[in-house]
Amino acid sequence: MTTFTVSTDDRTEIIDITDRVEAALPDDATGTVTVFVRHTTAGIAVNEAESRLLGDMAAFLDGTVADSGWDHDRLDDNADSHLRALLVGPSETIPIADGRLDTGTWQSVLLVECDGPRSRTVDVRVSD
Repeated sequence: MTTFTVSTDDRTEIIDITDRVEAALPDDATGTVTVFVRHTTAGIAVNEAESRLLGDMAAFLDGTVADSGWDHDRLDDNADSHLRALLVGPSETIPIADGRLDTGTWQSVLLVECDGPRSRTVDVRVSD
């Protein structure tokens, strides 16, 4: 397993981490890789990393879940972040071949920040 950190700058932000995931793969790896974020207010997704679409994704998450009015807000005022991350999920499993991600042409691995700015820990675990 390899771990790396990603620093985010905005409350809701989507960052392409494809290169970092691929760099963590052994040169001869074949099978699958699971990319997992160790936080309850961030997620991992596979989608296109086009800049306008990334903005649309962030706007979608912000518009889908209200910023306030949740019971958990009485504890630490970030229930919306937990709910947005719940929609995304904490991990993706991706096929790999010859040490490279075996994805479609436009697919990228994305870190979805829902409670930034923060430093996030991402695990990359290869399985046969």
